[in-house]
Amino acid sequence: MREAELKRKTKETDIFVKLNLDGEGKYNIDSGIGFFNHMLEALSKHSSFDIDVKCKGDLDVDCHHTVEDIGIVLGDCFNKALVSKDGISRYYSFTIPMDDALVMCAVDLCGRSYYESNCRFDTLKCGDFETECTDEFFRSFADNAKINLHFVILRGYNAHHIIEAMFKSMAKCLKEAVKIDSSIKGSLSTKGVI
Repeated sequence: MREAELKRKTKETDIFVKLNLDGEGKYNIDSGIGFFNHMLEALSKHSSFDIDVKCKGDLDVDCHHTVEDIGIVLGDCFNKALVSKDGISRYYSFTIPMDDALVMCAVDLCGRSYYESNCRFDTLKCGDFETECTDEFFRSFADNAKINLHFVILRGYNAHHIIEAMFKSMAKCLKEAVKIDSSIKGSLSTKGVI
């Protein structure tokens, strides 16, 4: 089983994350932020990863530290769970519609971190989630998972739909990119290692 669990405690957040890449999409999420819980649940369901997240954060300040730090720990868990990259599909891209939103995601599980997105929101909040934290989560996740992660927001005006499409499209990409392909011998790289 490709799984990992981590704890991280700072003056701003106290986080526990458990991740199983070969799961069934089971989740137990408590970030303290309702909308963010919903997004992490969607990530689990659509990737088929089992994800447990428990966080106590300084939400009296705002949700930034909680969202960013969960991205750090979840990304680190992903990197540790994917202990061997031999035989994985490595790349995937996927475009998902969600009502008015149309979002493309592309990933490369290359061992190098890079994040790019053109997401911009007119709405400041979705429930108790600050929309500007969307980039913070994905950037933190990509940096610590050591992956390339790109989003292109092709269209959309409803922030809830755009953000949810981002989470679901990344989930689909990660699900396919971590799959073992029996036709790939060793790592999918001319270097011989990812």
